[in-house]
Amino acid sequence: MFRTLLLCLPLALLNAPVMAQTKVPQSQAEISIGFAPVVKQASPAVVNIYAKIVRQGRANPFFSDPFFQDFFGRGFGEPRPRVQNSLGSGVILSEDGYVVSNYHVVGTATEIRVVTTDRREFSAQVVLGDKESDIAILRLKEAEDLPYLQMRDSDHVEVGELALAIGNPFGVGQTVSSGIISGLARTGAATGNARGYFIQTDAAINPGNSGGALIDVNGDLIGINTAILTRSGGSNGIGFAIPANLVAEFLRQAQGGHDSFVSPWAGMAGQHMSADIAESLGLVIPLGVVISDLHPLSPLAEAGLRVGDVVTHVDGDEVNSPAEMKFRMAVAGVGGTSMVTRLRGEERAEVEIALIKAPDTPAAEETTLDDQTVMPGLTVSRVNPAVIARMGLVLSQTGVVVVDAGPYGGRSGLRAGDVVNNINGTEIETPRDVVGALTDPGRRINLDILRGGRSISLRFRL
Repeated sequence: MFRTLLLCLPLALLNAPVMAQTKVPQSQAEISIGFAPVVKQASPAVVNIYAKIVRQGRANPFFSDPFFQDFFGRGFGEPRPRVQNSLGSGVILSEDGYVVSNYHVVGTATEIRVVTTDRREFSAQVVLGDKESDIAILRLKEAEDLPYLQMRDSDHVEVGELALAIGNPFGVGQTVSSGIISGLARTGAATGNARGYFIQTDAAINPGNSGGALIDVNGDLIGINTAILTRSGGSNGIGFAIPANLVAEFLRQAQGGHDSFVSPWAGMAGQHMSADIAESLGLVIPLGVVISDLHPLSPLAEAGLRVGDVVTHVDGDEVNSPAEMKFRMAVAGVGGTSMVTRLRGEERAEVEIALIKAPDTPAAEETTLDDQTVMPGLTVSRVNPAVIARMGLVLSQTGVVVVDAGPYGGRSGLRAGDVVNNINGTEIETPRDVVGALTDPGRRINLDILRGGRSISLRFRL
């Protein structure tokens, strides 16, 4: 049996006027020309990206221990860096050199080289990236008057439309493949780094296309191709693209000076509406997202929504999963408002919610322990909505979380994301409690933590 593999791959971006009308070939002459005019228009804005990534080798676990450093010398166990080369595609989005690609291609690169179709080369750097969305915005150095693509409103894309993919598969050079849009609102297709909402296409996508573009027959950008579903490692006709509307918000924030993506915070947990849940709620059609948890500071809670309500639309667009709801809010951007349609029993209402960043309240008080403690380098933070969003904690979580275990904390068994409840019998409520408990704690240390919903006790001697 074949094992199904989800592979991240590249493509190429394109853009054209939003108001352009799709035109079906009307004559044999037009059919014989095919997509040549569209490709000729769009291909100059599709680039090849070569990224160099330096990864540290695995460190010897004894290297951070001063005793073994003195015994064997400073060079004992030092990790050796490994250089990896990444190949992908990208699309120029502005004449002054803003380029979009996938985060998994360039997000951790130490050196990025961008080559255009006319063989010009530019060095580039990531100015905004987001691992979860798998999007990175690059800025080319000393670039001007570049060909670029405009973006189509991806909410108007329909299943059955013709689509073209442009990119650099397998490093053979720029190529074009054709197909159709075969699905919308694909939220169960999370692959690689990307988590969220995708457009599905059967246009051939192969390794090296990552960061390239999916366009329509007018040359308008539909989405950034990021992954395929495959058994063989090559294209089997199921590819996924990040919608152009989300790319547009990334570009807007990058041009506004942001170095990390800011997405509106819903402060809620939800679940897909199944037929059984719909029946229990008295709904004829299983539609929407059931709110299963709300943070007290959630803008939805502030607007009067509560656990058990069903969210069916955001700004008039249907939502059927938490990922789709998050996508709709991300596209709207922080700072404004959105209209949410909610059902409560037989009552239907339109509710306006504020689009806010996750509040940094109460203050996180992030603290890194020093040499006066038994775990120097351990970094901890008070849990608040901003920390919950950044570290993927459950909404109801409180207390103190490990941000970075550091060398000594790591050796003791701590991991980033662990919530520290108790140290040697002392209840932990703030980062200062951790500092106090680990300063001259005695010969034994007992740590009670919460990891992934499970209570774990760590016991060791100094």
